[in-house]
Amino acid sequence: MSGALDLATSVGGKIEKKEVLSAVDQYEKYHVSFGGREEDRKSNYADMVNKYYDLSTSFYEFGWGESFHFAPRWKKESLQESIKRHEHFLALQLRLEPGMKVLDVGCGIGGPLREIARFSLASVTGLNNNEYQITRGTTLNHIAGVDKFCNFVKADFMNIPFPDNSFDAIYAIEATCHAPDALGCYKEIYRVLKPGQCFAAYEWCMTDSYDPSNAEHQKIKAEIELGNGLPDVRSTEQCLEALKQAGFEVVREMDLTRNSPVPWYLPLDTSHISLSSFRLTALGRFLTKNMVRVFEYLGLAPEGSQRVSAFLEKAADSLVAGGRKEIFTPMYFFLGRKPLSSDDNPSA
Repeated sequence: MSGALDLATSVGGKIEKKEVLSAVDQYEKYHVSFGGREEDRKSNYADMVNKYYDLSTSFYEFGWGESFHFAPRWKKESLQESIKRHEHFLALQLRLEPGMKVLDVGCGIGGPLREIARFSLASVTGLNNNEYQITRGTTLNHIAGVDKFCNFVKADFMNIPFPDNSFDAIYAIEATCHAPDALGCYKEIYRVLKPGQCFAAYEWCMTDSYDPSNAEHQKIKAEIELGNGLPDVRSTEQCLEALKQAGFEVVREMDLTRNSPVPWYLPLDTSHISLSSFRLTALGRFLTKNMVRVFEYLGLAPEGSQRVSAFLEKAADSLVAGGRKEIFTPMYFFLGRKPLSSDDNPSA
C-alpha cells in the first residue's frame, strides 16, 4: 500500500500539484493524437520531455523498478534478471574497468548507472535534464552506497557541459530517442569522448518493416510518441547514418530484439500472466488505474493523474502492437568508436 501511495503523491514530480492537470493538457497537445506537429515537438523538446518525466516517473518506478528500459530475455529468466544482464552487456561491449570515467546520457533515476558501476567498478556520471529524476536518483545512490563514485549532472544532452575528450566511455539506454536531432546529439557525445574510446547505445527505432504510408503503422508510431515523450521515432538507418556523420567508426550494430527467445514486449502484453511482474499484467494495470482514480478523488493524487495513467496505458498497448508487427524496436544496438586521430572531426 505504501508503494501505491508513493506513486499517487509523486505524480507530477517537481510540478506544483495544482498545475499537474494543466501540464497534462500542454503535454498532450504536442502530439499528433491531439493535433500536435512534429516541428513543435522538436523545437520544444526540452519542455515536452521534462513534462513527460515529471508526470510519468512515479508510474515507471512503481511498475518497472529503477531501470526504465526493455531487454532481450531468455526462457525461465525473470524481467529483472534480463534487465541487469542487458546493462552488463553494455559494460562488456565498452570494456569498462575500475576507475574509468563514464558518462550515462539520459540516465533516468539511475538504475542502470548504479548497476553498471557496481558491475564494472567504473565511476559513472549520469546526465539528465529532469530535476525530479536527479533528486530521486541522488537519494537512491545514497541508499545503494554508490554515491562516492556515481553522481548526476543536470544538463541537456544537446549541449553537454564538459570539455572535449573528457570521458573514457559513454553509453545511452533508450534515452537519445528523446533528442530532436540525432546527429546533433551524437556530435556532442563524440566531442566529450576521448579519442580511441567508444559510445554504445540502445535506440528506439522504426524498423525496415515500417511503412510510412500505412495508416495503422502511422497510428502505432504516433501513440508510441505520445506515450513515451518522443519528438519522433527515427528509423534504424537514420540513427546509423547520424552516428557515421558525427564521426564515429561503427564497430557493430544490430537489432537485439531479433535475438530474444522471449518477446521483448511480453511484460506489457495484457494476455500474459506473471506473478513476478504482476503490476504490468492486465489485472495489475486495472488495479493501478482504479487506485489512481480513488487517490485522485480523495485528493491524495493531483488532478490529472488519471490522464497520465491513461496515456501510459496507451503507450504500453502501442508498444505491444509495434513489437508484434515488428515495425518497432526499443533495442537497436550500436557501438561506435571515436578515431584516435580527430583531425576530421565533423563536430569541430
